[in-house]
Amino acid sequence: MFHLILTGFTEILNPQCLLLIAAGVLLGIVFGSIPGLSATMAIALCLPMTYGLEPISGMALLIGLYIGGVSGGLVAAILLRIPGTPSSVATCFDGYPLAAKGQAGKALGVGIFFSFLGTIFGILVLMCVSPVLAKIALKFSFYEYFAVGVFSMTMMASLISGSVVKGLASGAIGLLFAMVGAAPIDGLPRLTFGVHALDGGFDILPVLIGLFAISEIIKAARERNAQKASVTQDFKIKGFGFTLQESRGQIGNFLRSAVIGTGIGILPGIGGGTSNILAYTAAKNASKTPEKFGTGVIDGIVASEAANNATVGGALVPLLCLGIPGDTATALLLGGLTIHGLNPGPLLFDTEAELVYGIFAICLVANLCMLLMEYGGIKLFARVLSIPKHILMPIILVLCVVGAYGLNNRLFDVWAVLVFGLLAYVLEKFSFPLTPIILGFILGPMIETNLRRGLIASQGSYLPFLTSPISAVFLGVSLLVIVLAVRKELRLSKKAESEEGV
Repeated sequence: MFHLILTGFTEILNPQCLLLIAAGVLLGIVFGSIPGLSATMAIALCLPMTYGLEPISGMALLIGLYIGGVSGGLVAAILLRIPGTPSSVATCFDGYPLAAKGQAGKALGVGIFFSFLGTIFGILVLMCVSPVLAKIALKFSFYEYFAVGVFSMTMMASLISGSVVKGLASGAIGLLFAMVGAAPIDGLPRLTFGVHALDGGFDILPVLIGLFAISEIIKAARERNAQKASVTQDFKIKGFGFTLQESRGQIGNFLRSAVIGTGIGILPGIGGGTSNILAYTAAKNASKTPEKFGTGVIDGIVASEAANNATVGGALVPLLCLGIPGDTATALLLGGLTIHGLNPGPLLFDTEAELVYGIFAICLVANLCMLLMEYGGIKLFARVLSIPKHILMPIILVLCVVGAYGLNNRLFDVWAVLVFGLLAYVLEKFSFPLTPIILGFILGPMIETNLRRGLIASQGSYLPFLTSPISAVFLGVSLLVIVLAVRKELRLSKKAESEEGV
């Protein structure tokens, strides 16, 4: 294996490949950091450029875009409370409050450093144990995927800091919007009310832009006359902005989050949009001071960024070993391989071993480029906070509209962005959390599709969902999470009643 890794590096250590990797990472960071754009869009735009390149050179550009785009989302998440990509939703929760305290450098430094480590973790898993993990993922059928989706939905209870009822209602709203459009399996239109533009449903990107970007713009407009404390921009940062003691305290959090991110990445179709939220939830549940989450603690940034970047390596496992893309970005990478006449799968390791290990080497070099480029521009990124919001927000609004329109080249997505932005603003005014909406929207289609496929395979019987060992474990844990959440709510209610009585 070591010999193959060296061979992989010899494949890419030439000026053309290195330049393509660096250009891809830089462009990916730009696309990831601009709300409304994404790594997927960057890969889609640059895919035609790889037609005339050698396979290894084409993959150098595309993987550089992928790694840079996923990590770049932390910039907007921390500085503007707008996730640049779906993978950076949870980074907003503690990254923005920490930056608002005048510690933008620390927030960015933590995010960049643990993004780097998370990607390294995922790549090492990809290189060392990808065949074994691919076999485990291969055993997942409809029943197991349904159970994983239900388990992920039950984690919503841990994301709710206020009223559980309002949190569950937000999750139901996300599920409702996920059901709009053609139904899985039979393709019948649902909840379209005769509007043909709704036949295709809502895309995740307009939903995210609306919920997190447009609502923030509306709030900024409403608060235009409000007096706010200024945030210091000329900060001094030593190293990555955090101490060795702080980094030691994050070892367990990092490893747990990286494992979650890698595991979610290996399961096709889920991706970093789910892994960062689940890792954040797990970190909050494991913390001795969960009440500090959301106020600007580095634990939340570490969990989110380690998980979403570890997903990169995980998502490449099913792509290379099974020919199954782990997320939308790797689906485009699959296209990049097939246009060069390559068929990803178990035989690829035998027929094109040099290319496979060249891809591993590209991932490592691109990750190093990402670290250097983001760290080198850390003060430039933090300067974004000094731009007056009445100048910055209209620019972001234009970029959001362009990003939404560029997704499918239809005005419907632009209107969807505005509608979801208004909805998010109203919901937040009444203290409804937005995160469960995203979780419900992302997981809804997966749960429904695998439920219906499982019922078709079992001829209408629900028993296989319970008799499958893996499915039974996930459903059992889901039930336990629900019971604990209800007990916690009842305990808090009794405590509140007793305090009122006193």
